[in-house]
Amino acid sequence: MAEQILILTTGGTIDKIYFDATSDYEVGESVIPALLRESGVSLDCRLVSLMRKDSLEITDEDRTNIRAACVEAAENRIVITHGTDTMTKTAEALVGIAGKSIVLTGSLAPARFRESDAVFNIGFALAAVQAKTPGAYLAMNGRIFEAGKVVKNLKTRRFEKTSG
Repeated sequence: MAEQILILTTGGTIDKIYFDATSDYEVGESVIPALLRESGVSLDCRLVSLMRKDSLEITDEDRTNIRAACVEAAENRIVITHGTDTMTKTAEALVGIAGKSIVLTGSLAPARFRESDAVFNIGFALAAVQAKTPGAYLAMNGRIFEAGKVVKNLKTRRFEKTSG
């Protein structure tokens, strides 16, 4: 039997919903349980919502709490949903956690949108976390990056490898 995967949610675009009253998007309840169910995922996953924040609002204290949740988790394979604007910074804060494969992912459009990369990225991150050796990674749009060796290109809206 495959080992259990921990999915930690932190918010970000993947969980954004539109509020008509304010004509604005805000982070709502996590869509991950629905995405897993609708996609027929048969993996043994445990879901924990750590926070519901836009990634630009995530602080160093939040990153410390995310790291602590990873260290304290019984699971050795962890997927973290996170907003893309500061995902690389959080990934760097997770480097060096012994014995854990940690993969961060998110989306550039809310999962509730018909045209979103969310479903693909979640599936891809779940595959990546099962295949990667211990370390911290980003899985976005079909590519896996090591933490500390990736940047988000705001012009192309893609992640790119750096020399680190």
